[in-house]
Amino acid sequence: MPILLSVNNYYYPRGGAEVVFLEHNKLFEHSGWQVIPFAMHHPKNIETPWSEYFVDEIEYGEQYNILGKLRRVPKTIYSLEARRNLSRLLTRARPDICHLHNIYHHISPSILGLLKRNGVPVVLTLHDLKLACPAYKMLTHDGICERCKGGRVYNVVVHRCVKQSYALSTLVAIETILHSLLGSYSKYVDRFVVPSRFHLEKMVEWGWDRSRFKYIPNFIDTHSFSPEYRPGKTFVYFGRLNSEKGVATLIKAAAIAGAALQIVGVGPEEAALRKLAENMKAKVDFLGYLRGDALHEVVRLSRAVVLPSELYENAPLTVMEGYALGKPVIGASIGGIPELIHEGKSGATFESGSVEGLAAVLAEFSAYKDTQISDMGRYGRSWMEREFSEKHYLGRMLEIYRELGVAGARS
Repeated sequence: MPILLSVNNYYYPRGGAEVVFLEHNKLFEHSGWQVIPFAMHHPKNIETPWSEYFVDEIEYGEQYNILGKLRRVPKTIYSLEARRNLSRLLTRARPDICHLHNIYHHISPSILGLLKRNGVPVVLTLHDLKLACPAYKMLTHDGICERCKGGRVYNVVVHRCVKQSYALSTLVAIETILHSLLGSYSKYVDRFVVPSRFHLEKMVEWGWDRSRFKYIPNFIDTHSFSPEYRPGKTFVYFGRLNSEKGVATLIKAAAIAGAALQIVGVGPEEAALRKLAENMKAKVDFLGYLRGDALHEVVRLSRAVVLPSELYENAPLTVMEGYALGKPVIGASIGGIPELIHEGKSGATFESGSVEGLAAVLAEFSAYKDTQISDMGRYGRSWMEREFSEKHYLGRMLEIYRELGVAGARS
């Protein structure tokens, strides 16, 4: 039985990256692999007998005392604890391959050299732009930002790109410089997996060798989603209520178009967005945090899913889940979003940040015949089944594993 060492900071479905990580694990387990997780301790973690090797929790939202904060600073840059714990794990199990997801600032890249010395091939899925942008997003106070290109990482401090904090931004800049000098990623990662062509091209544009990267889109288990092709009257957004998600633009556009809107999610901008909707006299219902069947039911009753992002999105699961539920998707033309929309067939795009552009699309979709909306929903669902299935993802991933010499990586 081949063994996969699967590594991610969190071992519960905290966000999109964690969902991909956990679904990846489940898929390989069902394919006859033994999957060994390595993560951070957290009260919400899924139970596993391997948790004795996990590293101590670091939560940046927590109010640690001064001593606690100082003790955690070195760990966020280069965690000796993670190296020690993984070294102990490797004496118990000999994985055929290690697949990393998000390891930054918690587990840290300190484990990469250890894996290489133990002869374990390493694959890293890039869920964001961290290897190019120290602050992950290529986004700062004045919008899209690529100032750090060419090694000018001091810009992350100048512009306080991490939570508007000089201290955190300086810490991240130091981390970036150190691991660049150590070659943590360039020397010790054998292959990078990228879920969007946009992010792959952005990494190449920033100087990375194209041959190190492989485009493998995320997958979705459509059997877990019951579609409803009959369109409702209301548009729906579901996700975090952060400024970069463009929800303010969506509310303004909905008000202009006279479109009804439901917003599912919570976040730091919620109060401001509620006030905006009130001032604009927009027909907006804030439904709070929903997941599972409750979220699916809201989407099923909608007319279309809207993703108004104003940053370089990678491959948002929101789009795929909308299609799986039988709904067309209206998405901002930025990052990897346009790759997931077949214009006029599965949905439509608009210029990111354009209130007028989005308002026009909302009005257009409101005026479409129900048969046109349902046809787009059926197209999107069929597209997910054809190209974004578990079978396709598994085959593409096993191909990489075989290229790296994993004998047990058979389709």
